[in-house]
Amino acid sequence: MGPDTPIDHDIRWQVVSLAEIATKIGSGATPRGGSDTYLPSRARFALVRSQNVFDRRFDHDGLAFISDEQADGLRGVALEPGDILLNITGDGITFGRACVVPKCVLPACVNQHVSIIRVDTQRADAGYVLSFLTHPDVKSYIESFNAGGSRRAITKGHIESFRLPLPSLPIQRAIAQILGTLDDKIELNRRMNETLEAITRALFKSWFVDFDPVRAKAEDRDPGLPKPLADMFPDSFEDSELGEIPKGWVVQRVDEEFDLTMGQSPPGETYNEVGDGLPFYQGRADFTFRFPNLRVYCTAPTRFAKAGDTLISVRAPVGDINMALEDCAIGRGVAAARHKSRSRSYTHQFMLGLDEVLSRFEAEGTVFGSISKKDFNGLPCVSPPGMVVNVFERLLAPFDSRIETNERESQTLAGLRDTLLPKLISGELRVKHAERMIENAGC
Repeated sequence: MGPDTPIDHDIRWQVVSLAEIATKIGSGATPRGGSDTYLPSRARFALVRSQNVFDRRFDHDGLAFISDEQADGLRGVALEPGDILLNITGDGITFGRACVVPKCVLPACVNQHVSIIRVDTQRADAGYVLSFLTHPDVKSYIESFNAGGSRRAITKGHIESFRLPLPSLPIQRAIAQILGTLDDKIELNRRMNETLEAITRALFKSWFVDFDPVRAKAEDRDPGLPKPLADMFPDSFEDSELGEIPKGWVVQRVDEEFDLTMGQSPPGETYNEVGDGLPFYQGRADFTFRFPNLRVYCTAPTRFAKAGDTLISVRAPVGDINMALEDCAIGRGVAAARHKSRSRSYTHQFMLGLDEVLSRFEAEGTVFGSISKKDFNGLPCVSPPGMVVNVFERLLAPFDSRIETNERESQTLAGLRDTLLPKLISGELRVKHAERMIENAGC
């Protein structure tokens, strides 16, 4: 095995620097005038920014669009099919993320926070290089080049110096194909979860924000619900401190509707990454789409959340929402909430709807932004009858259950992907055996 790369490798393979197998490594710039000059919709060129680059996935949300004239000024960093995108600046969340640019994004350029790595296709496969760059062990290696501070940064010279083992092209392609198959299944689960989340969110908004069933009955229209459900909603509104709300519903404070636990951070020496103690979450850096990313454990936790509790970031940025996938410990950047009826779906959707209210505390708290337990508990909210909350919970439970199942499966597949690459690179596992493992995993 070779000790000269972040992952041990078959000693028969050559080790190269990225500079040796790349035809281009470079980052772009923000067009003059900044975001104010971006086009409202696509004319021809897109501008890729770090927020679009996730590990092994490109996110189209927030994709910027620029004019042909602006793109001409960035023609040296115009993207081509197969280009690898690497975030070269950012915080602990965005820094070091990498993906391959999708063809549908082209034509496009990158800004100064994203580097293009264009491999020589006669020597290297982009999928293989991406798999190497995004492996957890290599992510730590990339982090080691950072000069320090909360704002990470690496240079073109750093990237050029990255060393990786390089098997033959057929083996590179086979490894990329194996890991890409797992990516495809993870992506399918992610998209399914987004759809299920959108359905859940739409129903909550209809019932508890827009009051659609009440409005329909008040206007003598069919509310579009089975009669037993429709009968739970009143047919008129009344005034309240929060404006017009369904008749018979009341305005309460958050602490009258929810049980809230504010996190507390134990001493740093009680944290570890080897699995001792409880999963520990400290804030936004741990949050993902629905469930937090497990990075550390704690052997002496003091504040806890139960599986299914909604987790809320209460320090900058205030208002990000996740859900506890298992019993866990929470640090001072996180609060855990559960409706007094124990309704997890209702709690999650309610807290998602509080984002605009909570975000105000970004500017009102400390220099970092925060919200205290007193302020949180004192927030006013509309309180629907318990039977309406319970019915909502029963209707949404299968959706939440499916989201959780998909997430657990994706975590298992991601774990398998991260396990396979070192074994394939080291020669411990042959391609044919890995392909069999993928088939057994249902991919």
